[in-house]
Amino acid sequence: MPNFCAAPNCTRKSTQSDLAFFRFPRDPERCRIWVENCRRADLEGKTSDQLNKHYRLCAKHFDPAMVCKTSPYRTVLKDTAIPTIFDLTSHLKNPHARHRKRIKELTEEDIRKMKERRLASSIEQLNSKKDAAAEDASTNEEEPQWSTEEKAFREYLKSLFEILVMFVNQGIPLVANKVSESEITSSNFQALINYRMNAGDEALRKRFDTAAVNREYVSATQLSQLLDIFENTVREEMLMEVRESRFFSLVTGDLVEFAKEKHLPLFLRFVNQHNVLREEFLDFLLFEGDESVLVDRLEAQLTERWGLSMEDCRGQAHKATGTSTTKMKAVAVLLMEKYPLALHMSCSHTALNIHLANNLPLPNVQIVMVTLRRIGAFFRTPFTQDELENAIFAHYHKNDEKANALRQACGPGWVEQHNAFDLLLDLLPPLVLCMDVVRDNDGGRFANAVTAEAYSIAEILVDFEVIVTVVILKNVLTFTRAFGRNLQGETLDVFLAATSITAVLHSLNEVNDNIDVYHEFWYEEAVGIANVMEIPVKVPRLFIRKQRAVDEGEVQAELYFKEYVTVPVIHGVIQEVEDMFSETNLKALKCLSLVPAVMGQMKFNTTEENYADVYCNDLPNADTLPAELHCWRIKWKHRSKDVRLPTTIHETLQLPDVKFFPNVNAFLKVLSTLPVLKLENSKSSLASNRLQAYLDSMPANQRNKSLVMLNINTHIKHDLDVMVDKYCRLYPEDEAEVEAEAEAEPEEADEEVVMQ
Repeated sequence: MPNFCAAPNCTRKSTQSDLAFFRFPRDPERCRIWVENCRRADLEGKTSDQLNKHYRLCAKHFDPAMVCKTSPYRTVLKDTAIPTIFDLTSHLKNPHARHRKRIKELTEEDIRKMKERRLASSIEQLNSKKDAAAEDASTNEEEPQWSTEEKAFREYLKSLFEILVMFVNQGIPLVANKVSESEITSSNFQALINYRMNAGDEALRKRFDTAAVNREYVSATQLSQLLDIFENTVREEMLMEVRESRFFSLVTGDLVEFAKEKHLPLFLRFVNQHNVLREEFLDFLLFEGDESVLVDRLEAQLTERWGLSMEDCRGQAHKATGTSTTKMKAVAVLLMEKYPLALHMSCSHTALNIHLANNLPLPNVQIVMVTLRRIGAFFRTPFTQDELENAIFAHYHKNDEKANALRQACGPGWVEQHNAFDLLLDLLPPLVLCMDVVRDNDGGRFANAVTAEAYSIAEILVDFEVIVTVVILKNVLTFTRAFGRNLQGETLDVFLAATSITAVLHSLNEVNDNIDVYHEFWYEEAVGIANVMEIPVKVPRLFIRKQRAVDEGEVQAELYFKEYVTVPVIHGVIQEVEDMFSETNLKALKCLSLVPAVMGQMKFNTTEENYADVYCNDLPNADTLPAELHCWRIKWKHRSKDVRLPTTIHETLQLPDVKFFPNVNAFLKVLSTLPVLKLENSKSSLASNRLQAYLDSMPANQRNKSLVMLNINTHIKHDLDVMVDKYCRLYPEDEAEVEAEAEAEPEEADEEVVMQ
């Protein structure tokens, strides 16, 4: 949301100016002085917390000596800063103009007190100017007086950071073989240093001319420090935008392994100062301990390390798979108990049917989901996709239309689509045929690991229990397929999905009430597929052994699969849908009727007021919301014929006159952060894809958490000089040399032992 200056006769806002905007201070006394100087009578009745939260002054109202630029991207005020520069007369030239920020008329007593206060403030600011001038003079004196060694050290650091930038941009691993995260050896890094020196980098050459031949140029400790500075600098740039936007949603990805430890990728969704929705990857979280430990660690990461407030979290989505699904569901529940507005929803990245299946804690369902992911990875191997297409045409040689349709449908990513289970059943015979061809490997085109994987996948696909599970999933999730597609559609589609959830649950409950009839049809379908593929129809071996142990007699296969597959799946899907689309979640989604195109579709008979209580505390002035919404509807209902209704939140937020509807503007920004809504910005939408692409291309033993984070965020600006300054401040040259010598001592001691 753009910041508007609260000063009278000032029309500046943050989206149209490079000026810094400053919050009113929380300190009640300082805040009172700011209000008095502003001469805004309407602000006198507000508390310092309210003023700090909702009002800003631009830098033009402060003496320049009070404004400090701490970095190329950050401007702050001195602690004693008081606004003193105001235009209190220009409105008199146009007495008929409407003034939103009325100027208070002062009594003689008010004038006397203000003069006294301004005199004291002027003396204080004069002293501050002198201090600033002294600091500038001392700075100007110090900079040229840097010693030759200090200048050389800074140039050397800059060269190292430049090398790291190249590693990040090109996706080069730091090492060829890395045992653990703590044992970083810099073989690739040292090789590039050698290359730079040979290419004429004098800063590096001077540094290492006197170094021992068998000593690494950069120690493991120093390399970790460089990476830490680089990573924190890039992350801070993103966090500054999140803090400015205030509201955000938390999105987690599938687990990633580093040094035999599992980590959870953390993404944040927020609307930046240009009203563009972004989703950025920020870090990994160690995935150890129970749910409460994970929640505490997550809170500490966001609040203590990143300076965010979980009170501003408006949504959460967790793309968990396998055994981590139950744990992440418990984490979501615990977070919602602490922060009720951190609504747990599905993520726009994942098809709803895939999300529902991933969240079913049933072993047979999880086997199917793991196999789907393995199939997706398998067909990213060279030549395997060609073999699958050949197998499709071989199996459906009498039905060219079906073969061509399947060939088009089984492209990259088909295992993550809404209809993945329908496609899997259609592709089942060709898939098994393809796996057999790869396993035979007559042409020798495939590596042993690929043929072994083909054999393993084929053995799973010809298991009757797997076939039954896929058939049950396909039929049950048919009722949520259209609903899930709408959730990943445009804003109007999402709104219609929110209004249709009752019908979806009614259909699922109708299936549950008539489970015997539905199961009979579904079981017959599974048996038909098995007979075509000559797969024996049987109860799982492990279950038969357990039945024999308790001597309960023979179990019929149809009854077994009804009790252990069909019933648990339908109950699990109903429960998941009810949890993810609770009353609060639906209220939030129904507020999407604020988008003009949705209002037009509903003939402008929308009732956002009935759902606005969810976010009433997030609005600038909730008391005026009903009147503002009425004006908002009238504006679009009586628009001219050539005005097109905006169709998305993003498009609506870009309208120049949305600023005249502050509650609507704030409402839309909060809603747009919800994880269920798709991203409009293509660059941001690729964050999770970039993460997966990097992980696929980098062997597990060569991964480094810092390099992963930096590689994914190469679009974030960074300043090498800022990094050098941070490094010099945190790790002075003397300390760096001591650490390098300490690391070298064990090696020297070993050499002495060998000599003895």
